[in-house]
Amino acid sequence: MHLVIISGASRPRPRSNTAKVVEAFRRGFDRGSDTAEVWYLSDRGQWADAAKAFGQNEHILIAFPLYVENLPGILLEFLSGLTPKQTPGTKLAFLIQGGFPEASQSRCCEAFLETLPAQLGCDYAGTLIRGDMFGTGLVNERTRERMLAPFEEAGRVFARTARFEKAAADAFAGPEYMSKGQIRMYNLVGRRISRLYLARVARKLGCRDALDARPYA
Repeated sequence: MHLVIISGASRPRPRSNTAKVVEAFRRGFDRGSDTAEVWYLSDRGQWADAAKAFGQNEHILIAFPLYVENLPGILLEFLSGLTPKQTPGTKLAFLIQGGFPEASQSRCCEAFLETLPAQLGCDYAGTLIRGDMFGTGLVNERTRERMLAPFEEAGRVFARTARFEKAAADAFAGPEYMSKGQIRMYNLVGRRISRLYLARVARKLGCRDALDARPYA
């Protein structure tokens, strides 16, 4: 199988969490006789070739970060310019990564994606959801590899099935909602840890003011 992967993230590739997820997925998929090519919509110079690859291939995966509960604008713009396929048989799958830990945050987007392939003349091949990925580009290499390992395994499975089966995808997504105990623990401990961690990240990015500063108040 040859798979075309289109990254719909707006961040440049070196700063994109989606790009890191895609690379892990590709490592798992691209073995033996299976091959994959990746196009990054953050580089508008790739749009024409990405559209051509979409038109010429029968296995397509579109990966993107959850943005305001749905697709990033750059991806919607690209999709609106595609010519729907006239010949049936193309399988279109999706991969959503986001910062929220609860899978429920991505379900609105998933419902939209279920309708999208038919508009493009394709068959729906499932959606893979994974939350709690905000820190992918901020953690050390060892932690990052641990976060990305499930995507590598997902790539191996996809090479066998050519789709994301619903039951397996739901298990992959993690908790639908955080439990009351998890919420209580976060309010007691996790919130403070998060603030310390984000303050450290902000300093590394050059921020010198407090995170809760209100300069225009």
